[in-house]
Amino acid sequence: MMFSSSAGGKKATPQQEMVQVDRSDSASPFWKAPQRDTPPLKKTTRDSSLVVGAAYSHADILKFDSLNISGSGSRPRTPPSATSALERVPTASPTTRTSKPPPFKQYMNFLSSTNDDWTADEAEDMYDYESDDGDDFGLPSLSNMKRRTRKKAEQSRAHTDDTLNGGGRERRYSNSEDIAIERPAASYPMPKKSEGKILRPQYKEILRDPANALHLINHPSIPANATPKEVDAINSRITRINKFKKLLQASTIPLPDLRSLAWSGVPEEVRAMTWQLLLSYLPTSSERRVATLERKRKEYLDGVRQAFEKGGGQPAPGSSAPPRGTNRGLDEAIWHQISIDVPRTNPHIELYSYEATQRSLERILYVWAVRHPASGYVQGINDLVTPFWQVFLGTYITDPDIESGMDPGQLPKAVLDAVEADSFWCLTKLLDGIQDHYIVAQPGIQRQVSALRDLTARIDAGLAKHLEKEQVEFIQFSFRWMNCLLMREISVKNTIRMWDTYMAEEQGFSEFHLYVCAAFLVKWSDKLVKMDFQEIMMFLQSLPTRDWTEKDIELLLSEAYIWQSLFKGSSAHLKGQGGEGSRSAGMNLTL
Repeated sequence: MMFSSSAGGKKATPQQEMVQVDRSDSASPFWKAPQRDTPPLKKTTRDSSLVVGAAYSHADILKFDSLNISGSGSRPRTPPSATSALERVPTASPTTRTSKPPPFKQYMNFLSSTNDDWTADEAEDMYDYESDDGDDFGLPSLSNMKRRTRKKAEQSRAHTDDTLNGGGRERRYSNSEDIAIERPAASYPMPKKSEGKILRPQYKEILRDPANALHLINHPSIPANATPKEVDAINSRITRINKFKKLLQASTIPLPDLRSLAWSGVPEEVRAMTWQLLLSYLPTSSERRVATLERKRKEYLDGVRQAFEKGGGQPAPGSSAPPRGTNRGLDEAIWHQISIDVPRTNPHIELYSYEATQRSLERILYVWAVRHPASGYVQGINDLVTPFWQVFLGTYITDPDIESGMDPGQLPKAVLDAVEADSFWCLTKLLDGIQDHYIVAQPGIQRQVSALRDLTARIDAGLAKHLEKEQVEFIQFSFRWMNCLLMREISVKNTIRMWDTYMAEEQGFSEFHLYVCAAFLVKWSDKLVKMDFQEIMMFLQSLPTRDWTEKDIELLLSEAYIWQSLFKGSSAHLKGQGGEGSRSAGMNLTL
């Protein structure tokens, strides 16, 4: 098996608070030293042999000169202590504000718990290490990063006397022959047997061709006491599913018709196959589908083996894992950052806390990074793979709700292999269209942030002027919207619904997303214009979308479509002309 179920009943390690990275020498517009005396920073020392990965903030790697934002200096190479980070004050420009200064302490305390940055020091205090044999590919699980503590050494004193005599801690070497010695102890939840989800008996046929799942769809029955409105909703859903089935069962699938039908949402029963077709992962010809799937899945699994073996060599006969003690040649900076980010991916959803899930995501992200050296791995890509993984896994499960009560490690190896490979290729297709978001200086995101500022001025001049008056820079809040495609602002289920429309659009992720962000921002206009700088930043960092439903997403997408219809291909919105009139016209169109 590629994955193994958790063997223990240990409780999941609680999610830790993030801390800000010191940007005292950075050109980032997020941070400026306060105009007051601050106590000297306490210097810390670090073992030179400790492997430290690429923990960084996205904002620090941007070239803000192109955005006319003042500042000088370079990004610090190593993250400072949390204390020094909390002594920084966010401002949008070096201009001194004449109004009452915001309560820095309160705002900074808020940011310390919402920022996405990471410090290696914090990581070391979170998890315990244990040796492990790795998986079938010899992949060392560094999901929970922390060196062995003194307590661990004391528990195994009989086997580590030499280490304890040398100072009580083992040293971690970046050129270790087998970095599996740095693996943490497994700490994953175990579902009750009664909560287990049921694997479709026909999963082998579905693995061969996703179209084989279409005849397994069971239409919802109409309850005897259903209201006329509920009856209409059920009948409408059945009709919609049948329309998709008719298209997907064709010998040659007409993509324009499929895009048109998918724009308003894709039923979960047919979503996996529809997404794979819209992303051009699956061929439209049914005759080529089986061979293409078999070839692409094998190509990915071969890529995984090569990525984690020395020089791309083959595994030992009869085993999919290389011999212990061989140097796999991992890019440790990339691997370290991935192993930090994966455990923090959707920590509130049980599905993503299992070892099988985390190991799968680690492999997908690492293989993608080494195959795309122009960008490598960038924080935020870990979020983008999860909708694919969740949707494709659901194809093989009878219960549509797979976010809880199911350990993927209990599923057949062939199913997990297919889910992982399909997720990798679809993530690759998505990122191919927005790769300039993640190359050096991330110019794609800079362009979209600038376009969002100009588009907002066109749609809602009052809001744009208020943000300018309060010295709120768009890069301060919308960078994450572009980098993570709003996945930090809305739930995974709502993201999946939004991606139905994105994939139905020709340039959904690269262009339509801009108009979604504009609609998302002006949605809060009435509240934002009454807030000062601190209140605006706190509000935009934690928007009240927890209770959003699919209807809220569909309304947001409809408003975005209106703005795209009005302004796409027009230079008017780049000049900031029109103001409130455009917003009123847009609202009239929604009626």
